[in-house]
Amino acid sequence: MGGGALQVEGGPEIPESEIHVTFARSGGPGGQNVNKVATKAVLRFSVLASAALSEPQRARISEKLASRLTTDGALVLHASSHRTQTRNETEARSRLAELLAGALAEPKPRKRTRPTRASTERRLDDKKRRGETKRARRDPGDD
Repeated sequence: MGGGALQVEGGPEIPESEIHVTFARSGGPGGQNVNKVATKAVLRFSVLASAALSEPQRARISEKLASRLTTDGALVLHASSHRTQTRNETEARSRLAELLAGALAEPKPRKRTRPTRASTERRLDDKKRRGETKRARRDPGDD
């Protein structure tokens, strides 16, 4: 089956040879069909062994998707929401592309901003009020 190379938005093109898809029996829609036809797509992509990724990309994906990677550095996705192998494989491939694009996206640098005068005054008023409340709770002999 396969859909050729997988283009990752804002990233590399993953060749078909690096994406391994197998099929298994699945639950989900299909009635009695699910008992006899293997429609669940199980997609494996080895991040650490991929030649399509540069070393910085590999490191970034490994860091961002660490909880989703197997011990050998593979990303495993399951898709079983459709009744056909083709649609499940297409869904798994698109989810892989989304995951990789999200992991490779550079975060925008944070621009430091100054608090507004009103927010500073609110904060100081709040501190003053809290201090008064605490002072009122004290024993008169503590001062």
